[in-house]
Amino acid sequence: MFAPALFADTKPAAHLATGDVPWPVVAAVAAAVVGFGVLMLVVKRYKRCPSNRVLVVYGKTGGGNAAKCVHGGAAFVYPLIQDYAYLTLDPMQIEVPLKGALSIENIRVNVPSVFTVAIGTDPEVMQNAAIRLLGLDTGAIKQQAGDIIFGQLRQVIASMRIEEINRDRDKFLENIQKSLEMELKKIGLVLINVNITDITDESGYIEAIGRKAAAVAIQQAKIDVAEQEKKGQIGIAEAEREKDIAVANATKLREIGTREATREQAIKVAQLDKDRTVGEQTAKLEQEALVKEAQRLQAIRVAELDRDQKIGEQQAVFEREAKIAEADRDKRVRLAEANARAVGGESAAQADVATAQATLAVRKAEAYQLSETKKREAEAAVLEAQNRAMAKAALADAERIEAEKRAALEAPAKAEKAKIIVDAEAAAERTRLEAQAEAATIFARLEAEARGQYEILAKKGEGLKKVIEACGGAQPAFQLLMLEHLDALAAASAQAISNIKFDKIVVWEGGGTGDTSKTAGFLQDMARVMPPMLQVMKDVGGVEMPEYFAKLIGDAPAAKEPPATNGKPVPSGA
Repeated sequence: MFAPALFADTKPAAHLATGDVPWPVVAAVAAAVVGFGVLMLVVKRYKRCPSNRVLVVYGKTGGGNAAKCVHGGAAFVYPLIQDYAYLTLDPMQIEVPLKGALSIENIRVNVPSVFTVAIGTDPEVMQNAAIRLLGLDTGAIKQQAGDIIFGQLRQVIASMRIEEINRDRDKFLENIQKSLEMELKKIGLVLINVNITDITDESGYIEAIGRKAAAVAIQQAKIDVAEQEKKGQIGIAEAEREKDIAVANATKLREIGTREATREQAIKVAQLDKDRTVGEQTAKLEQEALVKEAQRLQAIRVAELDRDQKIGEQQAVFEREAKIAEADRDKRVRLAEANARAVGGESAAQADVATAQATLAVRKAEAYQLSETKKREAEAAVLEAQNRAMAKAALADAERIEAEKRAALEAPAKAEKAKIIVDAEAAAERTRLEAQAEAATIFARLEAEARGQYEILAKKGEGLKKVIEACGGAQPAFQLLMLEHLDALAAASAQAISNIKFDKIVVWEGGGTGDTSKTAGFLQDMARVMPPMLQVMKDVGGVEMPEYFAKLIGDAPAAKEPPATNGKPVPSGA
């Protein structure tokens, strides 16, 4: 009884459990949950980059890059295989208290400055920043940039002079930018601004330059003030003068016409005299200037004519030599042509003789043939033909002889004529070429002499220049050369008086005694002359004598003035 009831109760419950939530609804709910989760994941992993930052996606980015940098956009960061971080683009100010940097003159310079840097937005610069600055705080980035700036700033200062650093700030800043930009890009930074606070040096050179510039400016201002005061004084003086002139004119207007006319006439005469004097002086100066200019032009013209004359003489010598050589060549050519023509004439004459002989033989054969053919016709005709043949033979012989004699006479005559013409032309050309050769010889000799003199003077100048450089100046070099020639000067002086014979030396004195003797006076005068002479030897020759020579005049006792005796001897007891 209980079993049917039990089964009756359980079946409806199972039916209700499976029938109230169908499987399609469960699948839709599950799909919605999964889709919502994926959407939330996409939203959470899709990162947008603000304008003042750089989004760095690192991990497995592809493309052969260590990171993917995005500025001003967005990127999806794949979970598990990628992650992200931000780099700030805020400017960073780095104070560089640089002290004791050596300039190109080896002077230590203090250049305290402030540099403003930031991470760059170029793709290459962002990649460098992502590699070297990602994860570092601002202090660490400033430390790295400061070390680079210190080194490059010292390098720029070492390549410039202090005056360039102080005077041309634009060039200094340009050199700093060129030197820093490439180094900062290597770590992903760019240089925004450079502010040089001050430039000082330990030796006070820049301060001295400033004092010099201030002194020049003050001096120029004083000059301007003095010029303005001078202009003011001139204006006051001109106003007073104009006032005096006006008063004088008013007074003169009240004077008598005759006195006024006389005064005006005197003024005009004075003015005319002044103008005449000024005109004479001006004309004299212009005349002197024209005379000097004419003399200068004359000297220049004389030098040009002398130069042209020398050049013309040298060219004439050269042309004469060339024409001599050309005449010799033409002479040989013409002799060869004359010989050829002579040989040709002889050959032609021989050919004419051979032709005449051949013609004679032909004619003989023809005559013989005619005589033989007509022999049977008539003996008389044969005899007549023979006689005619003999006559023709005689004529042929005469023509042959005449041709031979003509050829024998004409050929030498033509050759002689040609020889006379060639000799005359050769003689004329020889004379011209000899003149040209002589001119060329003179030109070559003068040119060689000039080159030799130029080389001697050039080598001598180079030697003197080296001597001056070695001595450290023109004056020491002059003294050295004077010392080298002192022995020659002494020898010349000794040679000049070597032939003078001194039999004896007589010293005349005026009868003084003691310190008043002439010999003592001579020695005192000689002692007075010694210091200037020693100074001249020191300045000119560079020879410095001992000081005790110059002290002779101080050691010599002062000469006492002898008492006036009016020409009478003074007793020894006086």
